[in-house]
Amino acid sequence: MVILLHIAPIERWEAGADPYIDPSLQAEGFIHCSTPEQVLIPANERFTGRTDLVLLVIDPALVPSEIVFEDCYESGHAFPHIYGPIPRAAVTRVINFQPGVDGRFNLPAEL
Repeated sequence: MVILLHIAPIERWEAGADPYIDPSLQAEGFIHCSTPEQVLIPANERFTGRTDLVLLVIDPALVPSEIVFEDCYESGHAFPHIYGPIPRAAVTRVINFQPGVDGRFNLPAEL
């Protein structure tokens, strides 16, 4: 099964809005996601040391919005972007995402 991951503050997820909307949807027109192979890139570039995060595990088959793999920032990586809100039913798991003692993230064992 193909899965996508979205890094989110636990408070935003626990707020319970359905569908889930990340602020990037309004600001950039899409919600940033990653594959399991990519997730440590944004995690360690943008979220080092944060202890308030979860990984939303998303089934793309349950997302009605367009999903496009693209390299918007010329990083050399085509990341999945969801061009609309994410129905809560499309989130199949929520994984606590804590950094190590050095503040950097490792791939959770659940993945």
